[in-house]
This record gives sequence, C-alpha cells and structure tokens, in this order.
Amino acid sequence: MIEEIDPKTIDRSPVRCEECDREMDHYNTFVSPTNVRRNICWQCLQRQEKGFFAHRSFHRGARHGNIPR
Repeated sequence: MIEEIDPKTIDRSPVRCEECDREMDHYNTFVSPTNVRRNICWQCLQRQEKGFFAHRSFHRGARHGNIPR
C-alpha cells in the first residue's frame, strides 16, 4: 500500500547539505542504486536546475552586439 506524506507537515531534523555545506530544514534526500543517501537543500537544487553552474566563459554574445549568422 502506498502511503502519502505531505512534506509541509513532516517534522524532520535539519541536516547538512552535501553541496553547500549549510545546515538546512528544507531539503531533498536522493537515494542512489547503491543505497547511498544524499541530502541536497532546495537552493542548491534550484541552482542546478537553472544552469547556474554553467561553463565560466559562457556568455550570451547577442547582449554585447555579436549576433552569429
């Protein structure tokens, strides 16, 4: 049987994020196929989905007048 859990009502203890090393109350726990748990906070997850960690030399050329054709 599947048990539904509302994440807003669960009282979980704060854990340390593995990406930014901050202690957070709001986090996601990911389990790998080897049964290793990774706790990642919402802010790091949002940065990762947004593409925040793009290549350092990446820039949008059109903003500076370089339009490739």
